[in-house]
Order: sequence, then structure tokens, then C-alpha cells
Amino acid sequence: METVADKLLEQVESGRGLPVLSPVAIKLVELASDDTSSAQNLVNLIEKDPPLVSRLLKLANSAFYHASVPISTPSQAVIRVGFDRLRVMALSISLRDTFPMGKIGPLDYEKFWRTSLYRAFICQSLATKMQCAHPEEAFVAGLLMEIGVLLFFDLFIKEKQEQVSLDLEYLDDLLAWERNQFGVDHKQLAHAALTYWKFPDVIIECQQPQRAEAENKNVSGLAKISSVATVWAQTLFEQSSGFHTIFQQAEQQLGLGQDVINQILLQAFKQVDEVAAQFQLESNKERDLFLLMEKANWTLSQISERISATTFSLTEHDFPSLSSVPREDRAIEYTLQAVAHEIRNPLTAVGGFARKLAEALEPGSEAGKYAHLILDEAHRLENVLTEVTSVTRPQKS
Repeated sequence: METVADKLLEQVESGRGLPVLSPVAIKLVELASDDTSSAQNLVNLIEKDPPLVSRLLKLANSAFYHASVPISTPSQAVIRVGFDRLRVMALSISLRDTFPMGKIGPLDYEKFWRTSLYRAFICQSLATKMQCAHPEEAFVAGLLMEIGVLLFFDLFIKEKQEQVSLDLEYLDDLLAWERNQFGVDHKQLAHAALTYWKFPDVIIECQQPQRAEAENKNVSGLAKISSVATVWAQTLFEQSSGFHTIFQQAEQQLGLGQDVINQILLQAFKQVDEVAAQFQLESNKERDLFLLMEKANWTLSQISERISATTFSLTEHDFPSLSSVPREDRAIEYTLQAVAHEIRNPLTAVGGFARKLAEALEPGSEAGKYAHLILDEAHRLENVLTEVTSVTRPQKS
């Protein structure tokens, strides 16, 4: 028997209730699946949308593409930017323009698209590093990873006065609430909408819930890195997401080291800052950096409290070292070792990130000074941890 949710998804797959994409956006999607399309096809298409041409030329002339000599035509933009990349940027800008900006009820469109842009660039960098997907496809997949939230809001929430939370920080809880209240979740809506809009299957497949992706060994490389990029982008802007979650997940799921992760993160800040204006988004690189540094600093404060609480409860004195623990009292030693193991990875992650950030920023800038403060605190805690876990016993005189 067909359920109400089934009927709704069928309606979405037929286009009913969906925002209307511009004719240019629809054609840009079709170009992605047309192996015979040429650069001239792309030029002819985007020339039909003068405001889009203007924004693409500004983008092609920006520092993002290392522009030195100004260009003035779409044909020149194709040569400078490349066919695939220009098509993706044109499509992304057109999709952004499909939805409003500002804040309506519980939905902050500005925050949504800023987070999405970070996710897109992170996903693109992961695709390049892992060589598991086309980088431009990865950008689109990352950008649209949570597009279902906007569709869900339009269909179920926008016209109602009740207060609801569309918090992506707790994605599994949000999806469960959506299914319980309305019989369908925003991932299912996104899958149906992207199908109607004729996006490539590999991008549509990324709309699986993250838990399903983790359990499915046959999941595509693009779906896997899109899921990882989602967690990274959420960590940048959601309050309770731990800083070290980025490093822990990337190492476990993708086998990436801290240097690669730091490089991708810092590159994303630069990339978003350079293209935000063409997406009609406010650009504030320093603000976004401070948000992440606050998380790193908060992680250090948690580590410091953890060390202090454990050592005080065990000894009621200053920080002990394993060398000062009586040999017969192995329980204390094991506890100290367990605590050290628990906090060493996040401490190393914060220290490595602060070091890279301190090297990249101007020492005299506010962000640079803050990065050095975090780095100094990380060094202090590393020294404390080394002292606490020292196994060298003092020699008897």
C-alpha cells in the first residue's frame, strides 16, 4: 500500500513543490552528462544570462584563478578557468540564486550557503588528494549535500508559526525527527529533487544518510568524501562539534595525516574568501578563522581540565609523574596512562593546526597573535603530559 510519504516523494520526483531552476541552470546540468558538449556550447548558454556572465567574469579575474591580465568575454573565461570548472561555477551560482537569502524563521540562508561553500571546497580538495572522484563533481556534491534542508523547509515549515530546529549539528536526530513528524526526511527529498533535475547518479547517491554510508562497503568514493566534508564543515560552525573530530574521522575513514588535513582546511578558508562575493555571500575570513581557533582553544581547555581533574583525584597534589607513583600502586599508573592516551591525539591535532596557522598568518595580526597563544598553550600541555607520563625513575644516590 502506498504511503503518504511515497506519494509526496513521487510528487517531488515529478517536479511538483520544487523551486524552479533557471533555464540556464537546467541546461548546465544537462551539459554535465553530454560527452559531446563543447566550450562553445557553454559560452552560448551562459551568454543568455548577462548577470551570470558578469559574476563569472569577476570570478575569472579574481585572485582565486591567479589572474594577471583582465579578461572580458565568456570565451576567454573558458580558456582561463577551464570548461569543467567554469560549468560547475556557473551551475553553483545559478543554484544559489534559486533560493532566497537572509533569515526566515529557523532557517539562516546565509549560514547555510556559507557552510555549503566550505563543504564544497573541502570535498573538492579531498577528491583531488584521494583521486577517488572528479574534483568538479565533488564540488557540486559537497555544495548540494544538505540541499534537502531548504526543500524540507519550503514544504513543511515555512508557512507554519511553530518553533522548530533545523540543526544540522545533530543530523541523525534531525532526520529521525523529520521522519517521525512528516513521514519523510530531507535526504529523501533531496534524492527525489536531484533526480527530477537530472543530476548525475553519482551525485544523487551522496544523499544516503551518513550512517548508511558507513555501513555500506560498496559506497562510492564521492559519497564517502562528501560525508567526511560534511562533518568538517559542521565542525567549523556548530558549537558542540569537537575540533579533533576532523582529524579523528579523516584518519579513520580516509587514512589522511594531520599535515594534509591542515593544508585542506587552510586552503578552504582562502578559497571561500575569494569566491564568496560571486555567491552573494558575506566574506569574512578572519571571523571564520577565529571560530575555528575558538574551538581549538576550547579543546585545549578541556584537555587541561582533564589532566588536572585526574591527577588531583589520584594524588591530591601537584601533577605527578609515573616515576613518582609507588610501584605497588599500579592502578594509579594505569589510570594516568589511559588519560594520556585519550588526550594525546587531540592535543597533537590542535598543536599541529596552530603551528600551521601561525606560519600562514601575519604575526602582528589579531588572528596571528591568537594562533601563537594557542600554540604556546599546546606546547605547555605537551610538556605537562610528558612530565605526567614519564617512566624514567629517578636514580638512587
